Amino acid sequence: MNESPAILIVDDEPDLLDNIGLALEAENYTVLTAADGVEALAVLKRQPVQLILADIAMPNMNGYQLFERVRQNPAWITIPFIFLSARSLDSDVRYGKELGADDYLTKPIRAADLLAVVRGKLRRARQLVQTINHAEQAAAQNQRVLSAGELRIEPDQHRVWLNNTEVRLSAKEFALLEFLARQAGGVVSPQDLIEYTHGYTTDSIEAGSLLRPIIFSLRQKLNIPAGEAGYIDNVRGVGYRLVVPQ
Repeated sequence: MNESPAILIVDDEPDLLDNIGLALEAENYTVLTAADGVEALAVLKRQPVQLILADIAMPNMNGYQLFERVRQNPAWITIPFIFLSARSLDSDVRYGKELGADDYLTKPIRAADLLAVVRGKLRRARQLVQTINHAEQAAAQNQRVLSAGELRIEPDQHRVWLNNTEVRLSAKEFALLEFLARQAGGVVSPQDLIEYTHGYTTDSIEAGSLLRPIIFSLRQKLNIPAGEAGYIDNVRGVGYRLVVPQ
């Protein structure tokens, strides 16, 4: 069973805190309260909050200042923030919305109207978090898979496919191919390749002699015809890069 969303009400009027808190608790929300922005930040640091309802005119730290502090923290940036204020002038409402608040409600407000807004903002926040999580998962998956044309490399599994057929590579062949794939077409010197594949530093002459048999074998396994660069392009006098064959 899911825990009820926690709603933080920030206001220096005790009666309002009680009235709104009772309405929210009747809908099975967990209610947290703070008398000003300073207390609200302390609550946010102690426990997760799913929505913030904040007055504007408060001592120590007003609602505008609290909003800025909340939006500066990456951990809180997706929390819906709603101003609930007695300031009802159009200029006040516009200013609150221009700051980037999720909504601006004016006192007094009917419980039914407030609850409708809260439900809508919580639903939208859940959708936003799901979208962010999916994007992060997709990005993480993409980082684990390297590709160039029909060549696909999965570093986590230490496996390589060409045209959906797995290619069996030695540890050094795989390390060399993976390292080139991570450079996004950039040229890598023989010394840097050897340092990565063999784990030690040497000069360009020895690096070249150590690389030639590895690259020869790698080209054969990738079905690159003799005399053609294929996926592994030799930039004479500079090094090697991974390219997509024409």
